[in-house]
Amino acid sequence: MAAKKISCKVLNQLGEEAGKVMLKGEVFGVEVNNQVMFDAVQVYLSNMRQATAKTLTRGEVSGGGKKPWRQKGTGRARAGSSRSPIWRKGGIVFGPTGNENYKISQNKKEHALALRSALTLKAQAKDVIVVEELNFEAPSTKAAVEVLTKINAKAKTLIVIASDNDNLVASARNIPGVIVVKTNNLSVYDILNSDSVVFTKESVKAVEGGLA
Repeated sequence: MAAKKISCKVLNQLGEEAGKVMLKGEVFGVEVNNQVMFDAVQVYLSNMRQATAKTLTRGEVSGGGKKPWRQKGTGRARAGSSRSPIWRKGGIVFGPTGNENYKISQNKKEHALALRSALTLKAQAKDVIVVEELNFEAPSTKAAVEVLTKINAKAKTLIVIASDNDNLVASARNIPGVIVVKTNNLSVYDILNSDSVVFTKESVKAVEGGLA
């Protein structure tokens, strides 16, 4: 059964308390399910994997056009090419081809439960920060660092926004450990891999609307 609503301070960009917001227990206070979180991370990492590894078959290895020795009379085993897989520097039989598909999936209900579980862990650890808004007049890494420092965001920070915010994205992209994602791209991996999860009031409502 979901917990009651969770009270959370709302900060402004100066780090000052500007009110409170009640986080829905159905999203930030559920019973944590470790298995679905594990599955969600596996899906994320597998789907990020690129099939770039490739080995050469005997038809692709250079050389080997000449028969190493005549067929009979030498006392040695028959050999037609020095690029045979049983020869040193020969082709590879069952190596990766570069066409492997590592994609796997998780059903929507399990993925939603995994997101709720991950958000609950962060809420329990007091690692969820809610700010009124994150707006910058122009891209500025220095300004973004100052804001994150004032709101006490930790080294690895995930910033969740509800709508496009080009100045914020440009301001944060050069800060090591800081990631900006929209609510529709929020992943269990990013949540668990962060030390602080920063929401705006708008993005909290958007996440709760999608998961509650």
